[in-house]
Amino acid sequence: MPRTTNKSTGLAGERSSERAIRVEKTNWWQATKAFLEDRRTRMVIGVLLFTFSVIAVLAYVSFLFTGTYDQSVLSMEHAERIANRDTIRNIIGLPGAHLAHFMINGAFGFVSILLVLLLGVYSLRLMHVVKEIRAVYLFCISTFWVLWGAIVLGFAQQLIGLGVFRWGGAFGAWAADEMERTLNITGTVLILLVVLVIFLIVTDPRFIDRCKAFGLWCANLFTRKPREPRNPSEPGDPSSEITIDIPVSEEPITNDQSPITNDSSPEPADEVTFTIDPIQEEEPEQEPEPEPEPEPEPVLDEEQEPLGDAPLPVEEPVKEETKLKIEEVNEDELYTKDPDKLLEKLGPYDPRKDLEFFKFPSLNLLKVYDNEAAPVINEEEQRANGARIVTTLRNYGIEIESIKATVGPTVTLYEIVPKAGIRVAKIQALENDIMMSLSATGIRIIAPMPGKGTIGIEVPNEKPQTVSMHSVIASKRFQDEQKMKLPIAYGRTITNEVFMFDLAKTPHLLVAGATGTGKSVAINAIITSLLYKKHPAELKLVMVDPKMVEFAPYKPLLKHYLAAMPDTDPEQIVITDCDRVINTLNSLVIEMENRYKLLMDAGVRNLEDYNDKFVKRRLNPNKLVADSLHHQFLPYIVIIIDEYGDFIMQAGKQVETPIARITQKARAVGMHMILATQRPSVNIVTGVIKANIPTRIALRTQSVIDSRTVLDAKGAEQLIGRGDSLYAGNASITRVQCAFVDTPEVDAIVGHIAKQQKFREPYQLPEYVGEGGEGEALAPGSVDMKRLDPMFADVARYVVTKQEGSTSRLQRAFEIGYNRAGKLSDQLEAAGVVGPNKGPKGRDVLIQDLDQLDKLLEELGVK
Repeated sequence: MPRTTNKSTGLAGERSSERAIRVEKTNWWQATKAFLEDRRTRMVIGVLLFTFSVIAVLAYVSFLFTGTYDQSVLSMEHAERIANRDTIRNIIGLPGAHLAHFMINGAFGFVSILLVLLLGVYSLRLMHVVKEIRAVYLFCISTFWVLWGAIVLGFAQQLIGLGVFRWGGAFGAWAADEMERTLNITGTVLILLVVLVIFLIVTDPRFIDRCKAFGLWCANLFTRKPREPRNPSEPGDPSSEITIDIPVSEEPITNDQSPITNDSSPEPADEVTFTIDPIQEEEPEQEPEPEPEPEPEPVLDEEQEPLGDAPLPVEEPVKEETKLKIEEVNEDELYTKDPDKLLEKLGPYDPRKDLEFFKFPSLNLLKVYDNEAAPVINEEEQRANGARIVTTLRNYGIEIESIKATVGPTVTLYEIVPKAGIRVAKIQALENDIMMSLSATGIRIIAPMPGKGTIGIEVPNEKPQTVSMHSVIASKRFQDEQKMKLPIAYGRTITNEVFMFDLAKTPHLLVAGATGTGKSVAINAIITSLLYKKHPAELKLVMVDPKMVEFAPYKPLLKHYLAAMPDTDPEQIVITDCDRVINTLNSLVIEMENRYKLLMDAGVRNLEDYNDKFVKRRLNPNKLVADSLHHQFLPYIVIIIDEYGDFIMQAGKQVETPIARITQKARAVGMHMILATQRPSVNIVTGVIKANIPTRIALRTQSVIDSRTVLDAKGAEQLIGRGDSLYAGNASITRVQCAFVDTPEVDAIVGHIAKQQKFREPYQLPEYVGEGGEGEALAPGSVDMKRLDPMFADVARYVVTKQEGSTSRLQRAFEIGYNRAGKLSDQLEAAGVVGPNKGPKGRDVLIQDLDQLDKLLEELGVK
């Protein structure tokens, strides 16, 4: 009995404790629920969520404008991001940039803003600002539009291939890529449209009725007469010039007298109109109006019977059974038989696919200077100089009707209109007198101005301003430029407009000037423009630098933008030796000839048409054109030779001859040359060079003779230096202040590119062995087995293992160029690993096992 009593007592105690625990749990849950349902709690949570949604919206909107600046900082390590957070331009700072970057590039792209707006609506519901809301319905609707919109935007970006951000975010890019791989472009479009139609049918009860009404409206369009389009009114362009009348007295102005007088003269004949042009901002171009929707197909006539439920005629079965034959179509045959089908199957070729995650340098890497948008106009200085010019001309009996000043970053252009009967040569003869009256370091008289009835006098400013590389790269003209193949943002003109030219149209460029006048800065500005616009798959550079230090910062671009001959030491990727210059130039000549063979086989006249044909799958990359030469996407090649006069002095015709051949013929195949020299003498800038390089940039020269040698005109001797230059092209000479890019900016741009995904090797130029090289030059088609490719053993093992030895297969497997793959194929054939080329069928593998191959490699001395 005692045991029973104790047991019952223990059970009762356990039950009482369980009840206590249950009571405690129930009280805690009720307390938590009551806390969350409390009005004050809901108000606090609502305020916090609404604040977060507002911050997210501000960060999102700001990132659309500052994202290109902030992405370079966001890609840094955590410690570097903290150190450079002051450079973030997002309105919410570094956290806002992180949040917006995650929303746009990491989540669902531009449609991520719908989730933020949904959060804001829910926060207003918690604060009882919005009372009646269907929370679940709104969540489902928003979720669909976010997912569907992200996939559509990601798919559209893949088709267009433009944009700094990910339109559909990481999810949209992944989903669109998977759908395109599985369903191709047509299937993806159909699936997206069907899903949208089903969603609208489910969510909108009147969607079907609206579709019927729209169909009837479209059918009625056939019975209506088209309306005549209205001619939009063309608004007039208001004048933006500020004209100030300055009376000029008959007596010359002395130094004690003020050059500006406020008295007005009643006679208009004694007045000189002085105009200062303000700097005008470029107005954005208006987008064209959307085109009307295409008209539907015509409706069937009433006499035609619809195909509704009418029975179809029954045909008698055929007695003889026909056998269906299915033939496998080879892609090589599609290139010749049906390239459109191949294009539909594979899509257009994307040359950027190998480096699809490559990001162009951001504008944050360039230094921003004060007042870089427009120069500071010292109106007193301009008026004083204008009055002195008028007085000097009047002292020599030259009357003018008006004078206008256009202020540039380093010089000011004064345009004068002389009175009738004044000879232009008389004003040109007063160049030194005008320069003395202005106390200027040098002036330049343009008599007359091309296309104008005025005479121009260029006078240096007392306080010249620096034209930053950031100002020209960030300009709307450079950012929106799409027509130029090799756009160069060189600097700013006297009117403060961004000066650009297309190197592909130039097609070659000569940069000449005295020492210390800015040649290196000009070349760096040209290279920077190309790096900001061209993808590594679309541009290759060959750099020659006898000074050994000018192009050294670009060595890290070895596997992105640089081209070199096979087996080139990475430390010598920038050519400095004269013998290597000769070999490289002759290798470029071979590359030019090979490209012409490809263009001839493709039936096109220039590189643009050839690449367009290759992108549209009209050229078979497996087709053997000549000597291991196959069709491929050809990048532009820009050869930059700094101080080429040093090579002319050392090698003479050995350097000048290949340069002349390249400048004469290489334009059509996308090879362009930039020559720079500080000795613009006739023995350096020869007649052959000048005849083949019509576009030239002259910085300050030592004499008029040097100016005439470069430009065939005087004027370069009067430049003020520090990037002040004359651009001669298209039968006109333009004064341009070159943009300044400093060494730290170049290092930052190169570092940004170097740390990204890269090719396995530099762009391979054809091999050339001159008479002074290792041994005598080989005969065409022969192979030197003593100089095997470093990848020979690996490629031989791969070929024997796969029992396939085509050149295109090697190119894809080892990610090398066609030139190197063809060279390896020739070496394998000479070693007896593979047989001769059989065209599209490839080569037969003569060695069947690896043991036999190892013995052969041991005999050749290859490990």
